[in-house]
Amino acid sequence: MKINSLLAAQSIVLVFSANAFAADRPNIPSYVAAAVADQARPADQVRLDADRKPAELIAFAGLKPGDRVGDFIFANAYFTRIFSRVVGPAGRVYAYTPTEEILNCGPEETAQGIALGHNPAYANVKVLLGPVEDFSAPESLDVVWTSDNFHDLYDPILGPARIERVTASIYRSLKPGGVFVVIDHVADAGSGVRDTNTLHRIDPTVIKAAVEGAGFVLEAESDVLRNPDDAHTLRVFNPAIRWRTDQVVLRFRKPT
Repeated sequence: MKINSLLAAQSIVLVFSANAFAADRPNIPSYVAAAVADQARPADQVRLDADRKPAELIAFAGLKPGDRVGDFIFANAYFTRIFSRVVGPAGRVYAYTPTEEILNCGPEETAQGIALGHNPAYANVKVLLGPVEDFSAPESLDVVWTSDNFHDLYDPILGPARIERVTASIYRSLKPGGVFVVIDHVADAGSGVRDTNTLHRIDPTVIKAAVEGAGFVLEAESDVLRNPDDAHTLRVFNPAIRWRTDQVVLRFRKPT
């Protein structure tokens, strides 16, 4: 009897663990896989897919055909191109570049992305420029996404921005029930924003507090980009860790 009870308990644990893993590593929809496999993507960006895991991240976000998505601080448009194919002709991608970034960064950081707005192959992409604190789109959005840039909000390159205004503008831009996805390089627990301008890392608790403070609910966290071998001591651009940093992936939802 005790053996049967033990086996039953172990079965429950295994089922629970499998379900938790499935939720964290969702199945990749065919339209996401097709978007990542798009032959029009630049070869230098495709080479990063094994480390950046775009299919897993976009599946986690729940982006689908017909959606309206805001790509906040979209840089060289790595994700923007994939979003364009995922949402398809019935959807729309609003790629937002802060004017502060244009003023304070070299053109190589933004030119490739901005040019996408003039590329007829990406007719569903509209490039938007504006102050970092005043993100908005011409219509309500299903998803807002920012990858490896939330930490920059605390740095001179973007002001630094008043975080509560940034998160409030993103909250307003989303439909009720809409999703805000934040991906960023992890700093040591308890370090706050100490390393944002030096190592380009941020303590995930800072992100959670800032976004929840705007009214969002933290719905899920994925470990798809976590790397326990990253000691959090190197700049994220260091070749020893570039594109293999320990990263947090958070999905927040605007209440309905």
